[in-house]
Amino acid sequence: MSHATADRYAWTEPGVEDLGGGVHRIPLPLPMDGLKAVNVYAIADPGGVDLIDAGIALVPAREQLAASLRQIGYELGDVRNFFVTHIHIDHYSLAVELRKTFHSVISLGEEERANLVATREMVNGRGNRIFGMDGLRRLGALELVTELSAQHRQPPALVDWEDPDRWVTDGADLDLRTRTLRAVHTPGHTLGHVVYHDAASEIMFAGDHVLPHITPSIGFEPAGNRMALRDYLSSLARTLTLPDARLLPAHGPVTGSTHERVHELLAHHDARLAETLDAVRAGHATAFEVAKAIKWTRRQRLFDDLDLFAQIQAVNETAAHLEVLLVRGQVTRETSPVGTDLYQVPDGTGGASRG
Repeated sequence: MSHATADRYAWTEPGVEDLGGGVHRIPLPLPMDGLKAVNVYAIADPGGVDLIDAGIALVPAREQLAASLRQIGYELGDVRNFFVTHIHIDHYSLAVELRKTFHSVISLGEEERANLVATREMVNGRGNRIFGMDGLRRLGALELVTELSAQHRQPPALVDWEDPDRWVTDGADLDLRTRTLRAVHTPGHTLGHVVYHDAASEIMFAGDHVLPHITPSIGFEPAGNRMALRDYLSSLARTLTLPDARLLPAHGPVTGSTHERVHELLAHHDARLAETLDAVRAGHATAFEVAKAIKWTRRQRLFDDLDLFAQIQAVNETAAHLEVLLVRGQVTRETSPVGTDLYQVPDGTGGASRG
């Protein structure tokens, strides 16, 4: 690993980063190829500690959280609140596990209700939507469905997917002992994603809405949302209406300006929309075909060089970009006799038609 690469991943190393004002960053390990850690943020005062996000309900994460809290003078039982940004397992599940013992209070954005219901259906064997099986067929990716079935891949059922104690509404002010956090609904990454903005201290607990090194996955959630990218772009624009703040992301190091990174993400999606439109003009009609025609990740990798999980994400994200182009009138969509979505550029705009 080069020195630059090592620096890029330095944020994943175990330990506690003091961010000032009683706020600490605690990276917890993840058993994932692409993501090695998730940041949990501890907001401490003499009476206890509140956490932004929780980590995954696995022993290494629980042990690292306990050890890190001890470094700043607390135990797991001192955690009063988990303010969770969204329903994904690396953010929510450890909170549910710890609540069973320590009775801490879990808060989650109210628009995540549909994802919680869909997750329970999946875990109980009534669906397989977290890996997008049904969606992949519609998006023309039958070979990925076949590969997924051959691997017998199932999403982890590590916890009882219980309700939070509090459903947080958009704009709610959460009064902590040392500060007030405003919950801001930022759908896109998931239906109910929220960020927690501390205007007085000029910090943003951004969850997976704004990440410093990678672009958040769009709409990868069991309830499904065909308009996830439209929602995400609107959420990024909404973030720019808030006062700028230090970016405290769920994955990656703390950086100086949320707004700076939001502008980069908006530019990225503008470029990706243009690439997607060019691929449709070239005659690629399904989300799967378009995904295979464009490059992926910072390293501009070919689709076939991605692992299966990344390929599924790529196809779903391509579909989200195609839906934005559809809304903008830049492509049309029809359904094939077997239920596959087919996109093309309207006649008269220089696109190839598909017979």
